[in-house]
Amino acid sequence: MKYTATPRHVIFGSGAVGTAVAEALVRRGETVRIVNRSGRADVPEGVEVAAGDAADPAFATAVAAGAAVVYQALTPPYHRWQQEFPALQAGVLAAAEAAGARMVSMDNVYSYGPPGGRPFTEQTPDAATTRKGRLRGRMAQDLLAAHKAGRVEVAIGRASDYFGPRGGAQSNLGDLVFPALLAGRTATVLGDPDQPHTYTFIPDIGEALALLGRHPDAPGRIWHLPNDPDTRTTRELVDLAHRATGRPGAARLRRMPTFALYAMGAVNRTVRELIEMQYEFAEPFVVDSSLVRDRLGAVATPVEEALEQTVAAYRALGK
Repeated sequence: MKYTATPRHVIFGSGAVGTAVAEALVRRGETVRIVNRSGRADVPEGVEVAAGDAADPAFATAVAAGAAVVYQALTPPYHRWQQEFPALQAGVLAAAEAAGARMVSMDNVYSYGPPGGRPFTEQTPDAATTRKGRLRGRMAQDLLAAHKAGRVEVAIGRASDYFGPRGGAQSNLGDLVFPALLAGRTATVLGDPDQPHTYTFIPDIGEALALLGRHPDAPGRIWHLPNDPDTRTTRELVDLAHRATGRPGAARLRRMPTFALYAMGAVNRTVRELIEMQYEFAEPFVVDSSLVRDRLGAVATPVEEALEQTVAAYRALGK
């Protein structure tokens, strides 16, 4: 395949995170290519979209040729992580290595396992109790080993559960919350809504991953992406979102019963995969992002403003 230009930045993945990274880079005047399977995506003007399978190292290497920074923002279907994720990462790693590019990888905090009453920091050891957590831990260590061996510069950004524009059904503060609030209905969340829980705003993820792509001190380690240091409960965040819709008083909120998850999981593979992650909402779940703020200058959007932007995005969609 022939491409129209040689962009400085190639993003593998066109979901909420990949698109947020593209938007952050375009704001900086950078040239960007997004790669997904279909070759179609709602992207900022000027961003090229290329179609192909990132798990094919030959394709990934060709589509990223000449790039200065390569971003791994891919997420296979939740129930296909074990089968697909390692090969996707290997393809992107091969592309970055061949191009001599820095690789920035989007990660989450699954590898830490249950918090046990302590905030997560970048020094928290891996102690995953789930299949998905152990997989993400191995994938991160593979990338850091490639960096240590001098094969490629690697920076890993970890976010907690995300919310924001394009958060969709994958976000606990997503499609089960904002459309209901806008319509004056009862919102639904997973887990205990009265436990403090860190959520990361999707545009902040995009800005921070773009920063990891250019900051000289970013490579060689894991960074927690910026989130509001005043960790609220899920209920408090839903109430703030409710006020952002212009409706008075507290939101009507219900917790999805565990038995309902099991019942839906019997017929829905994605829901089935959520069951092992319920520990995240059973106790305070706090992710400390002070390192990226203090070392690299990345700051989180104030949570009230982030929720107002999210409400506005859902209102614009008419959901």
